[in-house]
Parts: sequence; structure tokens; C-alpha cells
Amino acid sequence: MAEVTFKGNPVTLLGTQVNVGDKAPDFTVLANDLSEVTLADSKGKVRIISVVPSVDTGVCDQQTRRFNEEASKLNGVEILTISVDLPFAQKRWCAAAGVENISVLSDHRDLSFGKNYGVAIEELRLLSRSVFVVDSNDTVTYAEYVSEVTEHPNYEGVIEAAKAAK
Repeated sequence: MAEVTFKGNPVTLLGTQVNVGDKAPDFTVLANDLSEVTLADSKGKVRIISVVPSVDTGVCDQQTRRFNEEASKLNGVEILTISVDLPFAQKRWCAAAGVENISVLSDHRDLSFGKNYGVAIEELRLLSRSVFVVDSNDTVTYAEYVSEVTEHPNYEGVIEAAKAAK
């Protein structure tokens, strides 16, 4: 498992870590209208899955806005941001931030994504900052577990991996 800290303190990640070359595990999360969303809903597309603890915090806000901006440049790539924020809070945040090029989804209900990708922080019931690129055949081509939850992911590495996965 990846060693991850939150503000310098080690945390326990629940679930199974996903590695490059693995078949992407399915999951069920909620859209802002409370409808269920699964990996299979975007089958056949390249996906960037951006994982943040909460869109209401500084780094998460910046990460989500950055991928929203990149979405218009990455034709054929679907970008999903997943956090454990309530769908209602995500909808409010997206409206206030002008985020409309990506899907912001909630894993609050049962941590399906967090456990299936090994990013659920046991001590905090939050998701650990991470990014995955899944190709059109549902194979993981990029997996980044950010070692310190309060730091940014490697945006350039993610974008290059998404372009290469097409």
C-alpha cells in the first residue's frame, strides 16, 4: 500500500491499491441529482479520475478547477472528480466555482470508490488525494497516490497519460 500522510501524520488507507496495468475496479457513486454513477457509465472512453478529500478546501478547489480547465483541451477524455462531500454541497460548490466541464461525484454513501481504489482514509472518512487514468478498455494507465494529502498531484503527468491512453 502507498504510504500517505495528512498534515504530516500517517493515515490508514482502506481497500485495495490500484496499479498501472490493473483492470479498473467498478464503483458506484452519486451524481449531484442523487443518481448512481458507475465506471461502466463511461465505458469506451478515456477517463481521468481526480480524487479529493473535499472540494471546499484550498488544494482540492484548485485541483478541481484545474481539471475543469483541462477538460476543454482533452477531447474525448471524460474527467470525474470524486470526494465524500454530500452531493448537495458539491452542486452548490460547482455552481459557485463555475465548474461545468467535468463530473463531480460523491462517494459519501458507502465509500464504494474509496475502498475499491484503496483511497478511503480510515481515521477521517475522507478520500486520499489521488489521480487515476483509465483507458477505453478499462485498464489503469496511470495511478498516483499523493504521499501528503495536502499537496497537489502531478498535473502534467496525468495529462500526458490521458493523451497517451487515447
